[in-house]
Amino acid sequence: MKFNRSSGILLHISSLPGKYGIGSLGKEAFKFIDFLESSGQKIWQICPTGPTGYGDSPYQTFSAFAGNPLFIDLEKILEDGFLSNSDINIEMNFPRDKVDFGKVIEFKNKIFRKAFLNFQKNIPLDFYTFCENETDWLNDYALFMSLKKYFSGKPWNEWDEDIKLRKPESTSKYEKLQKEEILYHKFLQYLFFKQWKEVHDYARSIGIKIFGDIPIYIAFDSSDAWSNPEYFQFDENKNPIQVSGCPPDDFCKLGQLWGNPLYNWQKHEQEDFVWWIKRFRKTLEIVDYVRIDHFIGFVHYYAIPAENKTAEIGEWLPGPGKKLFEAVQNELGDLPIIAEDLGLVTEKVVELREFFQFPGMRLLQFAFGGDENNPFFPENYPENCVVYTGTHDNDTTEGWYQNIPDFVKDHLHRYLNYDGKEKISWKLIEVAWKSKADLAIIPMQDFLGLDNSARFNSPGSVGGNNWKWRVMKEQLSDELANKIKKLTVESDR
Repeated sequence: MKFNRSSGILLHISSLPGKYGIGSLGKEAFKFIDFLESSGQKIWQICPTGPTGYGDSPYQTFSAFAGNPLFIDLEKILEDGFLSNSDINIEMNFPRDKVDFGKVIEFKNKIFRKAFLNFQKNIPLDFYTFCENETDWLNDYALFMSLKKYFSGKPWNEWDEDIKLRKPESTSKYEKLQKEEILYHKFLQYLFFKQWKEVHDYARSIGIKIFGDIPIYIAFDSSDAWSNPEYFQFDENKNPIQVSGCPPDDFCKLGQLWGNPLYNWQKHEQEDFVWWIKRFRKTLEIVDYVRIDHFIGFVHYYAIPAENKTAEIGEWLPGPGKKLFEAVQNELGDLPIIAEDLGLVTEKVVELREFFQFPGMRLLQFAFGGDENNPFFPENYPENCVVYTGTHDNDTTEGWYQNIPDFVKDHLHRYLNYDGKEKISWKLIEVAWKSKADLAIIPMQDFLGLDNSARFNSPGSVGGNNWKWRVMKEQLSDELANKIKKLTVESDR
């Protein structure tokens, strides 16, 4: 799919401003869309929107289909009549510049429970329509989440054997036993998707495209794995046989053990990739463009025996390749996909991406200090790509600059003819905007020139400051919008 020359900002929903401890689908989302418009941008890129679990990562969620209840705006629930002013006018002293996930979860869940009691007294008719339309995934997800609570938060492989294996009589028993809790989780999904549609419709109305994200893998502790075990490499007891990761390299001597379940690609192919078609269809209902995380895994993937403690021992196995994307394209038409083709990019990866004309990714933080045949070097970009300074997994550009070796810094200075008068992040934003890449997208932190204290995620680590950074509303100033717009107009984006 050919993308028009344009640009945008990467900012996850959790990072929006707001008074309830985390970004939401309320007025601050609409204000950010207005900021995008006033700064001449056409794209808002976000991370996956699923319900997060341990570690708070949007790339490890309880469902590939559900929305994150933490993003539900409380003031909109008030407008719906399910809450009173006294329910939400509570001074919690949340930090403004980061998310305290534990505090937010406790606070919002208490209010959601109050709203649910009022919802049960007068259930809107469109709730039943929503449940009917989403039955493919919603029933399993709501039951899964109710069982998570019933079994004290344990992962599904530690539940009682009968329900772990989804024996029909056990499933029926828990559906009756957990009827109210199942309804509660359907209520939260109803609110999320209702609010999301309002945000998405508003963005579309002023010409802003929302750019979402599909992680190639799902979390083991998810409704997807529990309710569809046949699609994954599990044994007869539903334990993983092999798991995901990547082999040792110069950066990580033991490799990276991600631990996600791997797909049973033979089963997916036998069913004409129906699960993937559903996944793409649902994602493209709520976003306009979608990045596929770890695109190389569709060509070949690294499989590690599940019992291993590191990724040193594993094997490369073939992925589904063209067959999957042809099946999805036959059902859904041209796919507005951007391929995250970072990592071990072989000739076959390039062939697959180019066959479907999916734009690849170029990172300016990877461009300097080496051979100028480097594909990340700006002069080597094709038009059909998206350029970033860095992604959600990289340091901020100012943080990166402070820590790069002198020979990389020297190459960068010579390339930019850098005099030190302006922040390096802005100099690289100019390079991205003026490049011939069709799409240019920059993390919000780089527009603000922030150091590594504003880094969003450090791969391979859990906890710390990961996923917590938030922008403050005064940082989204008219002065910044005008500066971005001036560059955008000059760069014909």
